[in-house]
Amino acid sequence: MPVVVVESPAKAKTINKYLGSDYTVLASYGHVRDLPAKNGSVDPDNGFDMVWEVGNDSRKHVKAIADALKNDNELILATDPDREGEAISWHLQEALTKRRSIKKDTAVSRVTFNAITKEAITEAMQHPRQVDEDLVEAYLARRALDYLVGFNLSPVLWRKLPGARSAGRVQSVCLRLIVEREMEIEAFNPREYWSVKAVLETPRGQSFEARLTTLAGKRLEKFDIENETQAEMAVQAVTSRDLSVLKVEAKPSTRNPSPPFMTSTLQQEASRKFGMGARQCMNAAQRLYEAGLITYMRTDGIDMAPEAVADARGAIETRYGKDYVPADARVYKNKAKNAQEAHECIRPTDMSKSVAEAKISEQDQQKLYDLIWKRTLASQMQAAKLERTSVDIGSADGQVVLRANGQVVLFDGFLAVYEEGRDDVVDDDDKRLPQMAEGDAAKKTSVSPEQHFTQPPPRYTEATLVKRMEELGIGRPSTYASVITTIQDREYVRKEKNRLIPEDKGRIVTVFLLNFFRKYVGYEFTANLEEMLDDVSAGQRDWKEVLSGFWRDFHKAIEETSELRITEVLDVLDDVLAPQLYPPREDGSDPRICPKCGEGRLHLKTSRTGGFVGCGNYPECTYTRPIAGEGADGDERVLGEDQGDEIWLKSGRFGPYVQRGEPTPENKKPPRASLPKGWDKDAMDLEKALTLLSLPREIGTHPEGGEIKSNFGRFGPYVMHQLPDEAKPVYVNLKDPDDVFQIGMNRAVEMLAEKRANPGRGRSAAAKPLKELGEHPSEGGPVNVMDGRYGPYVKWGKVNATIPKGTEPADVTMDQAVQWIAEKSAKKGKGRKKA
Repeated sequence: MPVVVVESPAKAKTINKYLGSDYTVLASYGHVRDLPAKNGSVDPDNGFDMVWEVGNDSRKHVKAIADALKNDNELILATDPDREGEAISWHLQEALTKRRSIKKDTAVSRVTFNAITKEAITEAMQHPRQVDEDLVEAYLARRALDYLVGFNLSPVLWRKLPGARSAGRVQSVCLRLIVEREMEIEAFNPREYWSVKAVLETPRGQSFEARLTTLAGKRLEKFDIENETQAEMAVQAVTSRDLSVLKVEAKPSTRNPSPPFMTSTLQQEASRKFGMGARQCMNAAQRLYEAGLITYMRTDGIDMAPEAVADARGAIETRYGKDYVPADARVYKNKAKNAQEAHECIRPTDMSKSVAEAKISEQDQQKLYDLIWKRTLASQMQAAKLERTSVDIGSADGQVVLRANGQVVLFDGFLAVYEEGRDDVVDDDDKRLPQMAEGDAAKKTSVSPEQHFTQPPPRYTEATLVKRMEELGIGRPSTYASVITTIQDREYVRKEKNRLIPEDKGRIVTVFLLNFFRKYVGYEFTANLEEMLDDVSAGQRDWKEVLSGFWRDFHKAIEETSELRITEVLDVLDDVLAPQLYPPREDGSDPRICPKCGEGRLHLKTSRTGGFVGCGNYPECTYTRPIAGEGADGDERVLGEDQGDEIWLKSGRFGPYVQRGEPTPENKKPPRASLPKGWDKDAMDLEKALTLLSLPREIGTHPEGGEIKSNFGRFGPYVMHQLPDEAKPVYVNLKDPDDVFQIGMNRAVEMLAEKRANPGRGRSAAAKPLKELGEHPSEGGPVNVMDGRYGPYVKWGKVNATIPKGTEPADVTMDQAVQWIAEKSAKKGKGRKKA
């Protein structure tokens, strides 16, 4: 039986169903080889030779494929139809050849299919080919570049900027976009302006809203009404005049549907409509693809196969009627200069199946399939026919004119199925207006001024960031999810209310790179490099020439920066960031003089947790604040005095804390206490601070001797007690932080007794699942969501798999749990017995 290799077990299972018992279908579990994470894996001095090694987790998968080839001498590589899929096939072929599992007479072929359906797979098997060397070389060039940048630039960051974790060819440019947007927002000066709106009534008693567009016979521009006084005068001008309809203008218009999805637009729309992150979106799309429900989801193509277009048109006619099917099929052309990914759009494999008919159980997959299905059908439907109406209402003397806009949908067309989401756009002109005719009187119901301020550019969402990267030509569809995830994992960026906000650490790294490696975080340079790599995949450039041209200048920049001292680097960054770090003070005093001691000058400093501003008189003066400014989150303040000591609220490496007094030569470490989880820093007062500083709390004397105490520790709130004959204290975790201050003797003694009766257990009783998911679908045994010391996790037998950040335990599904369990088992490198 020929051995067919794909990436994932889920994909293997679906394909095996179509190929039947005549084939052995195995999974490689992704890439089987990678560059060792150490210096020397890419050798620029020796033709960019690369050292590959089979990962510990992959050895058993390679062995399984090798064992299968002993029984049959034919290997079919059926990995994904893009550059990464081509690279996995190449790695497999190389690894199996090296261990002599592929012999001279072994038939090795490569097949690709854009959808996991019986027709697509059968068709692919009839047209085998060899591994595409151009795509492999494009992969090698990208992998070598990412390695050279990471392993040469990251150590410079570690030495010059303590706390910086890594830099990357695309990652650092993406971070730059977010940081520069934040600096635009901080530098933005809002400008005041006013508008005047009136609620008017037609002779038939129907109300509508209009805004003032002409005053004193002059057409108003945005900033013409500058203040409240001018706005009130404009209101008086409208109120003092009789108004009538001067002109009614109706214009027909059409709206065409958006093209079907490619990777970037799918990620953008999933973010807009469902708040899905790029990784969450791609994980759900991967499951849909492996189940045979959609075509391949990593693509920059927007065209559709002719048979798919015909199926879509048929589904539209069946569901909505002939009026919704255009006379000619819609054709969409790729905008990408060199679409090196799989070329077809992302679409359902069966156009007739709605989300209900597809019988999808997992919620994210349901949402995403419904989105893809609707977008695909809409892309082949009739345009929507609209009538846009504008009405001018004014005074007889022409001194005052107001305008009302609206529209009517005459034929909904594709809007019956789907309408694309919008980024930061509000359209007030799509409401319907009542019927009016020229000369009709317009009765004033109310006339009111409205104050406005110009708004700074909005922070990026994942959707708008992907859109901007795509516009600049930075990265490629398959990389967006991993890049955005990486800068969050590195704690360079945090996500709040779906917006991406740079941390101080990310800001410092970006400014450092802009000053010492500006060329390599340049938008144009990165986009040009992407084009050269695309040329390699098209066979138009030599990959080693591309690497050589990059490495020559990059290596020189690394050597020059490595010679700089940290103080020199900080001085440069301090000067560059001065406008943001030291804005003018209201009293006109020097913004660089320390506000605490009044003598030292403020300087930029770094620590393992990022950058901050500190007093130059340290250690005599310990003033610090975040680089975002004196009023920024985390700024220290005095809460009051107690027994002659100032009680401070500060922010440190592990978050906000309270402190009694300041360090002195005799008392280098004054009493401190961290704020417990759930305590609001802004709500802290002197009483709460003194309560924290009084810890540990003595609850009372244990009946068998020794004091019982409660406190906050590294792993949260706890009670502690040590019997006279015990070698070390017994600790019991408390669930509620308030219990530290409220727990009584009886309950504390009972909890300690339960803990002593169960030595070696992390909790006083068997942990109860947060959620029971049921039996493992293929291996058996209960799968549960548990609450652990380090956060929630999925438990199956002896496998404990951490739940990724941002996923609520209550939302975890069996599909997700099985995936995490498989990944954890693969990392351990141990075979699993049936539970």
